[in-house]
Amino acid sequence: MPIQLTVVDAFTDRPFSGNPAAICLLAEPVGDRWMQQVADEMHLSETAFLLRRPDGDHDLRWFTPTTEVNLCGHATLAAAWVLGGGRFHTRSGVLTATVLDDGFIELDFPADPPVPTSIPDGLVAALGLHVDQVVEVAAGREDLVVVVPDADTVRGLTPDIAGLATVECRGVIVTAAGDRPGVDCVSRIFAPRTGIDEDPATGSAHCTLAPLWASRTGRTVLTGVQASRRGATITMRLDGDRVVLGGRACRVAEVALLAEPV
Repeated sequence: MPIQLTVVDAFTDRPFSGNPAAICLLAEPVGDRWMQQVADEMHLSETAFLLRRPDGDHDLRWFTPTTEVNLCGHATLAAAWVLGGGRFHTRSGVLTATVLDDGFIELDFPADPPVPTSIPDGLVAALGLHVDQVVEVAAGREDLVVVVPDADTVRGLTPDIAGLATVECRGVIVTAAGDRPGVDCVSRIFAPRTGIDEDPATGSAHCTLAPLWASRTGRTVLTGVQASRRGATITMRLDGDRVVLGGRACRVAEVALLAEPV
C-alpha cells in the first residue's frame, strides 16, 4: 500500500509561499534510515513523521534532506493543519497545537532566549557585512543571532553559503527591527550545515527572536516577517519560558510514496 504524504505551505495563507513541509502519518514504526531517505527524496526543508500513541497523542520527528533536527516550527504547524491540532511528543518535549475557529494555528513551544557572545571567526565576512554593521551577536541553544541596524540590511544580504557552513551552529538568524506598522522584526535564516541554504519560514528561530525583541521593545506580543524569497509572517506571544507561535497554512499537494519502509 502506498504511504501518503501531504505537502503543506506553513506560515502563509497562500499556496507557493511560506515554507513547505511534507507530513507523513505512519501506521507503524519505521527505521530512521528510511525516514532520512524519504526526507532527502522530498527535498523540502523538513519532512515530518507522525505516529499515533495509545493515548491519542502523536510522536513527531523532523528531518531535513540531510539530518534529523531537534525542533521545527513550520512542519509542526503543517502537521497541526493535517490533524486539526494535537499534542506532539518530540526531542524538545511535549508541544501542543491549537486550531482556532478561523483556522489560525497556535503552537506552544519552548522559549530560547539568546545570550550575547563573541563574534565567531568568519561569520561577518560570510554574511557579506562589515563589523560596524553588526549591532549584536547572541547565541541560542543551537542558533546564532546577528542583529543588524535596519531591515534593508537584512533584505539585501547576499551571503557566502559555503562560508556560513564553516560556522559552528545549526543556523544563523540575521534580524533587525521592523520597518512598517505592525511588524516588530524582520529576519532571514541560513542553515547550510543542515542542508538548508536559506529557510523560507522558521518557527524555531522565532523562539529565539521572541525573547530578543521582547527585551528590546518591552512588548510580549510581537509579529515577525521572514524576508525570504517566499516570505512568511509569524506571530509570537512570549509567556515566561514558553512562546506561542501563530500562523496559517494551506495544502498544496498529496504524494503517494511507493517505496516501502525497510
